[in-house]
Amino acid sequence: MNVFLWGALPYITVGLLVAGLYWRYRYDKYGWTTRSSELHESKLLSVASPMFHYGIMFVFVGHIMGLLVPASWTDAAGLGDHTYHLLSLFGGTAAGILAVVGIGLLIYRRRRNTAVHRATTRGDKVMYVFLVAAMLMGMWAKLANASLGSGYDYRATIAPWTRGVLTLQPEPALMQGVPVTFQVHILFGMALIALIPYTRLVHMFSAPIQYLFRPYIVYRSRDTRQLGTREERRGWERTGV
Repeated sequence: MNVFLWGALPYITVGLLVAGLYWRYRYDKYGWTTRSSELHESKLLSVASPMFHYGIMFVFVGHIMGLLVPASWTDAAGLGDHTYHLLSLFGGTAAGILAVVGIGLLIYRRRRNTAVHRATTRGDKVMYVFLVAAMLMGMWAKLANASLGSGYDYRATIAPWTRGVLTLQPEPALMQGVPVTFQVHILFGMALIALIPYTRLVHMFSAPIQYLFRPYIVYRSRDTRQLGTREERRGWERTGV
């Protein structure tokens, strides 16, 4: 079971993610959307959505730093173990609370607003269950195994296991002594990753980053005789008639 959970399941999760993304793009391209409900209600959404998204982004950055950056690198940068622990404890907790409050308000909005509730699919409900469970278990695991002075050193077990999985050299034995709360959090996280292509979470792969680098308003002429000879700039290329 240990080998399956920490040696095989991560790759099954990635396989489901990749296969699901391919299937969604190939057969449900027009369904690749967040199915925004802003038209039904925007006041609470304008508060809850930024809270959740900023919170979850900070949580994601914290996971990247804690799992993918070796302790030797942070030590070399002058960030000692105790300082890193306090940064992870307070920073991670603050980001987690922000994300949990945001998702809580979003769920409340979906339950209280009739139009939004009717637009909620079964997939949305399943996604919310796993998303909230992963977030709450992560905070529980962190707070239950930490104090101001010290805490569980996941950078000695979970972090090298994660890097081993990513480099195709998994070491399931590293996860044997990990607290159950962390293990459950990771399992919920893997389930959530596998669900991404089949829920509204798929929109995270379609962030409109290109809009940050294009002109605010683009004017185009259909008459080629009106086109000047000025050198084209990035984002203003001619598209033809």
